[in-house]
Amino acid sequence: MANAKIAVIVGSLRKDSFSRKLAKALMSLAPAGLELKEVAIGQLTMYNQDFDDEGTPPKEWAAFRETMKEYTGVLFVTPEYNRSVPAVLKNALDVGSRPYGQSIWNGKAGAIVSVSPGGLSAFGANHHLRQSLVFLNVLTMQQPEAYIGNAANLFDADGALGNAETREFLHKFMLAFAEWVKKVG
Repeated sequence: MANAKIAVIVGSLRKDSFSRKLAKALMSLAPAGLELKEVAIGQLTMYNQDFDDEGTPPKEWAAFRETMKEYTGVLFVTPEYNRSVPAVLKNALDVGSRPYGQSIWNGKAGAIVSVSPGGLSAFGANHHLRQSLVFLNVLTMQQPEAYIGNAANLFDADGALGNAETREFLHKFMLAFAEWVKKVG
């Protein structure tokens, strides 16, 4: 059986963000059967329906929509901004969900990992994202949930995940996600 292609979408644009570091760790922990690749979202201009209505969507939107069609699943790794998801991530959801009836999200297997330097582990962002994914019909894994707090203490000077307990948890999370992808894919 061929590997399931999984898009990794990072909700932070900062190159050294905790979310990006964690996404790299998750990709390195992926079991056989999953092929993960980060799909960039920072190039997407803000969604404006007029462009779709006029048949003139920006080329970045068209490229993103075509790229996402190649993937059977999506792993979201996001920080929390003001108890919600960052605007760049919400914008990517909106761009991918249009034109109406042509959503690239529909039916994909999904999972969410939220990351925070604080102790609340970006709980608000995780659940806000889940609300959007329900509407978009992303078949989001319910368990195990992944809220990663105190992220500043998890990585070494080179950005590698140095915390063994977190590494073990994330390994189990990725095993569960691989099973979820098989089940819904």
